[in-house]
Amino acid sequence: MYSCVKTAILNGIEAIGVTVETDISEGMPVFDMVGYLSAEVKESRERVRTALKSKGYSLPVKRITVNLAPANVRKSGTGFDLPIAVSILASMGIVNSEIISEMMIVGELSLNGDVNGVNGILSMVISAKESGINICIVPEANYYEAKLIPDMNILPVNELNQVISFLENLEEIGNANEFMKNYDGCKDNLIKDNNVDGQYDLNKDVNEDNHDGLRDEAYDFANINGQKILRRACEVAISGMHNMLMVGPPGAGKSMIAKCIPSILPDLTVEEQIQISKIYSACGMFQERQGLMSHRPFRSPHHTISPYGLVGGGNVVKPGEISLANKGVLFLDELTEFNKATLEILRQPLEDKEVCISRVSGNYIFPADFILVAAMNPCNCGYYPDLTKCHCSERSLKNYRNKLSQPLLDRIDLCVQAQTVGFADLKRLGTGEPSKEIRTRVERMHEIQRRRYEGCDFRFNSQIPVSMLEKFCCLNEIEEKFMEQMYSKMNLTARTFHRVLRVARTIADMSGERDIKVIHLQEALCYRAMDKNFWGGDT
Repeated sequence: MYSCVKTAILNGIEAIGVTVETDISEGMPVFDMVGYLSAEVKESRERVRTALKSKGYSLPVKRITVNLAPANVRKSGTGFDLPIAVSILASMGIVNSEIISEMMIVGELSLNGDVNGVNGILSMVISAKESGINICIVPEANYYEAKLIPDMNILPVNELNQVISFLENLEEIGNANEFMKNYDGCKDNLIKDNNVDGQYDLNKDVNEDNHDGLRDEAYDFANINGQKILRRACEVAISGMHNMLMVGPPGAGKSMIAKCIPSILPDLTVEEQIQISKIYSACGMFQERQGLMSHRPFRSPHHTISPYGLVGGGNVVKPGEISLANKGVLFLDELTEFNKATLEILRQPLEDKEVCISRVSGNYIFPADFILVAAMNPCNCGYYPDLTKCHCSERSLKNYRNKLSQPLLDRIDLCVQAQTVGFADLKRLGTGEPSKEIRTRVERMHEIQRRRYEGCDFRFNSQIPVSMLEKFCCLNEIEEKFMEQMYSKMNLTARTFHRVLRVARTIADMSGERDIKVIHLQEALCYRAMDKNFWGGDT
C-alpha cells in the first residue's frame, strides 16, 4: 500500500518542501530508504523501527520502500523520523492516508517513541504556509516557535501515540477546520498536562520584550565618561549604519562603548524580526522563546574563531557570526588578534551585505547586513603614539600594522581614536547623555533616510551605491574643490572617497542641512585621518 507525508528540510535558513513516500508490497522482507540521504537520515531507519516497536507496532514482514523526494536534494537532519513513521503507519492502514496528505509533519523520534525538537521549525512552517498547508504537527519543544506564524494550525506532540490519537480524531470529525476549532479550545489543558513544570504559558503575549540584545541599564551611554569624540562617532555610525573602528590604549573604554551601541539602535521591523528569527531558528538558538527576536542582535566572537565560525559553513552548512549579527552589530574586540585570513573573509560580506557559501551539496546564501564595530590597541604594548609609554621597535610597529590590510580598512567608514579617561571624568559617573535621548535622534535620522530612499533597494546612507552618489551626495563647487585638494593630500582611494561622501551625507542630515557643506566633509575626513596617522603608507 502506498502513502505520502509532507515535511520540509532546511536549505541554509530557508526550508524546502520534501515528500516522504512509502510503499509496502509483497517480496523479500527489507526496509529500504532512498532519496540522496545523509548519514543521520539513513540512521532514521533504526530509530523509526525501534520507536514503532516500543509503541506496539511491528513492521510487516514485507518489502518496505521509503523515498524522500525530490531525489536531487541532499537530505540531512533528524526531522524526518516522525513523517517516516507516520507514512509507514498509513501504508499499514493504521492511520488515514488522506488525512495526513493535508498537513506537514516534522520531528525526531527517540527509541521509546518520544518526539524531540528540531532546528529550523520557523522556516519550515513558513514554507508550509506558502505551499498552501495550514496544519502542522511539530514537536512540543518547538510549539511556541511554530505558533509565531499567523493563520497556521499547530499541533504540538511529545510522543508517537499522541500523533496517532490526533489523526484518529481528525478522521472521526472529518473536517480539519472543525477539528482545529475543538483543538484550540482544549490545547491549554493538553500543553499543561504534558508540561507539569509549566514550561509553556499559552496566555502569555508572544510578542513581549525578550531582551535579545544588550539593552541593559549597565550598558547606557549615560555611564560613559569623557570620550566626547568617540560618543559623537558612535551616533554618526548608527545614524547612517556605518562601520566603525576604535583605536586606543588599554582601559580607554572601547569595549564598554561597543556594548552600549545596542541601546541606541532603533526597533526592528516585523520583516526584520522574522528574518533574524529564521537565522537563529536554523542554528538551534531559538527554542523555548515566546516571541520573535525583538532587539537587534549584538555578537562578539572571540578572536580565536575559525573562518567557518565567522562566515558560516561546515559539513552541515549553517550561518556564522556575521549572519547571527544580521540587522545588528558584529563587535570584533582586539581586532589585530584575529587571524588575518579570517578577517579578509569579511571584505565581500561588508560590501554585498550577504555571504554565498558554495559546497558540493549546493549554494547557500546567508544575509550579512550588519554594522561592524571593531576595537584594537595602536601597537603591541598599546600606547603608541605616546612615546613616553610606548617602547615598541619600528619593526614591531610595522609587523603590527601589517596585521590589517588596507582593503579591509577601506571598508570601515569611521576610524576613531579613544583617549585615556582622566580622573576628573571618572568622578562624573552616570552624568553623560543617556542612550534614550541619543536613540531618539537616531530614529529621526533613520526616518529621514527612509523617506529619501523610498522606492530604492537600499535604506541607509552607508548603502548608497556608487552610481547614485551624484544624486544623493552632490557637492557644490566649493565642496568639490575642497575634496579635490584632500583627495591628493590624504592619498585617498576611490573607495575611501565614496565612504567619506556617505559619512558626510549622514553628518549633514544630523545638522539638518539639505546639502553637504565643507564642515561636514571636514568631520567625515577626520574619521579617515586617524588610520593614516597610525598606518601611514606602510600598508
